[in-house]
Formats: sequence, C-alpha cells, structure tokens
Amino acid sequence: MYRIGEFSRLARTTVKTLRYYDEVGLLKPEGVDPFTGYRHYTTRQLYPLTRIMSLRQAGLGVEEVRRVLDGLGAADVLAARHEELRQELTETQERLTRLTCIINHMQEDETMQHQATVKTLPACAAYVREGVVPAYADITAFIGETAREVFAQNPTLEMLDPPYTFISYLDGEYRETDIRIRFAQAVKVKGRDTANVAFQTLEPVQAACVYHRGPYDGVGAAYAFALNWVEQNGYRVAGLARECYIDGIWNKPDPADWLTEIQIPVLKG
Repeated sequence: MYRIGEFSRLARTTVKTLRYYDEVGLLKPEGVDPFTGYRHYTTRQLYPLTRIMSLRQAGLGVEEVRRVLDGLGAADVLAARHEELRQELTETQERLTRLTCIINHMQEDETMQHQATVKTLPACAAYVREGVVPAYADITAFIGETAREVFAQNPTLEMLDPPYTFISYLDGEYRETDIRIRFAQAVKVKGRDTANVAFQTLEPVQAACVYHRGPYDGVGAAYAFALNWVEQNGYRVAGLARECYIDGIWNKPDPADWLTEIQIPVLKG
C-alpha cells in the first residue's frame, strides 16, 4: 500500500486532488490508519483514478462523474456534456471571428465609425405601406402622407414606445429614381386598414445591426460595412434590410446628429 504522497507521485496528480476526491466520495482510500489518520492507496486504484481524471479533464462536474462511475445514465451524461462543449466551441469560434473582424476594421479605420451587433428584433404590430417614390428625398413626404391617412381613419392610434419606424427597399438593385419602398411604423394595437395602408404583425427576426450617424446620403457606407460583416462572420442575409430611423429631422435640426440603424435579417451558416 502507498501513503497518499507516494500514491500522488505514482498517479502524477496532487495530494490536494486525492483528498478532494475522497471528500466528495469519488475515490476513497483503500484504508485509513485509525491512529494517524493517514490515507493508504493501492495500485488497483490507479485505474478508477485515471477514469475520474479523464472525465474531469473532459469537463464533467463531480456529480456527472459520479453518475458515470455508478452507471446511472452514463451515455446520456456524456452525450449531454459533449453537446454543451460543442456549443461552447461554436460560441468561442464565433467570438474569435468577431474579434478578428473588429481588429481588421480597426486597422482599416482607426475611428471605428461602424460596429455590428446581432440583435433579436421583437414581434410587433405595425401599419405598413408599399409604394414608389420619385427620389430618396421624397421618402420623408411619403412617411408623412402615410401617417395622415392612417390617423384620419384611426385618430386614437398609439405608437409603440420607444418608436420603431423603418423603410425597406424592394428593388433588387440601387435606383436613382422611381424607388419602390415599404414603410412600417410600429403601434401598440392594430387599427383599421385604409386604402393604401394595412396593419400587420411583424414576426421576430434576428438581425445584424449597424448604426449610422449623420445625413442619409452617407448611409451607404453603413450598408456596405454591415453586408461585409455578415459575410465575414458566417451569416447569410435572410430578408430585406430595414433602415430604422431613431433620430431625424423631427427631433434633431442638425443632420450631423441624425441616427439611423441598418438592420439586416440574418441566419447562421
């Protein structure tokens, strides 16, 4: 028999570890001297100790190891831990990819003007109108005209708080004129449809989001950054981009203070 220090050297582990395994009941010593309290181990215990150490190094907790050793759903325990580690590995790889993207962007643009995050845009009720505007400068008038039509039919309608307003572009390419758009304004409760406007429930969506601060004629750089980020981080576009207006001419007289969020629906892989 070996005293605990000798056995620890034989097993290439620490005395502290052996004492801990004894305390939690994973590996009891073969015997304990009743007078000195010294723990004694035998070579027969090297195999179960190795198994315990292997399971612990694989990331299993004490209770999980105990269940495996006792044969209580061992396959299920191992499969569950395997899936947890696989998910952790995937999440770590995603974080590494995002960090690499940030580093590369920092090297290209020291001001770090744009950054991307993935958000879940919650479901909401909204009134929605599609139409064609002669030019981008006419979108504001389109939004105002839509609101007047809706409130004429629904005078007590309440907007969602905080407000959520966005435009999506329906053309498959960039156009200078005759631009097809979809406008949506989130509301607390659906109202009555009008001739040009329908109330809908917008489903929740995962989106890659990038802020743009400044006049709308500079928003293209935010779109380019967002789409590049989506590709570099292993996502794919899963719907029409949303141009969400947070601050604008209605509350910020200086265009330099306008804030727009580009929201691109995405799926992983």
